[in-house]
Amino acid sequence: MSTTPPTDVHVRAGSSGHGPLTVDLTPADAGWTYCGLRVAELEAGQDLVLESGESELLVLPLVGGAVVEVDGVRHELAGRTGVFEETTDYLYVPRHRSLTLTSPEGGRIALPSALAVRDLPVRYFGREQVRTDLRGAGDCSRQVNNYALDNGVETSHLICCEVLTPGGNWSSYPAHKHDAKGVDERELEEIYYFEIAPGPGGEPGFGLHRTYASSPQRPIDLCAEVRHGDVALVPHGYHGPCVAAPGYDMYYLNVMAGPDEDLVWLAPDDPAHHWIRGTWEGQEIDPRLPMTR
Repeated sequence: MSTTPPTDVHVRAGSSGHGPLTVDLTPADAGWTYCGLRVAELEAGQDLVLESGESELLVLPLVGGAVVEVDGVRHELAGRTGVFEETTDYLYVPRHRSLTLTSPEGGRIALPSALAVRDLPVRYFGREQVRTDLRGAGDCSRQVNNYALDNGVETSHLICCEVLTPGGNWSSYPAHKHDAKGVDERELEEIYYFEIAPGPGGEPGFGLHRTYASSPQRPIDLCAEVRHGDVALVPHGYHGPCVAAPGYDMYYLNVMAGPDEDLVWLAPDDPAHHWIRGTWEGQEIDPRLPMTR
């Protein structure tokens, strides 16, 4: 049985975009049902008009601030200087809305989305709403900032967080999966959007991402170098590790959604590697964490 070609699940930076959108992936583009992602690069004062359609979304600044007008109401987002420096305030926009997005001084804005079945109100969230966790230990230390995951933010189907991995460390490890419903698992599609910090002289950084099959009936095989702006799609299978090359800090935005409305993130490890968690006992968390204020 042939494996899934890596080109189907590894979307190179810029290859899905057009105009100010450097990433534009609908569920149909990804070949699945729920998850989508757009990333907009806006010049100072540039307007971008978007429709949420059947999906709910977050307006999540990556660099810079944003002004979002929805239903004639103006919402100002202070944003942040960069994903490795700060968390950000953000806006929830429900389905069936038109929005105008502007970045007064220019910026990069992520719009993670998910097919919605409920109509919820537009809501602004300050950065104090973001729940930050430090996971792992030693060279498996990483930071997770939760924007719509275990932090009291109600959505229809959207789950969203970001992960910061210091250079040389491993994250999304041990590899885990969420492609079936069970007592310890929920079925969730997932998007990884990567940003990689450059070297001290501006050298472009890189990392690695791995996805592989959890059963012979659903083949998938991706082991790829990822660079700034790349996207990895995880329709099923074990995924991880994500490895930050030494010297280059790694960021990725995770967008998840599936058929269930309980929005519980349950993801069992690959049993072959679960034992690794036991090696973290007695190890310190990497002192470079937390990375964001």
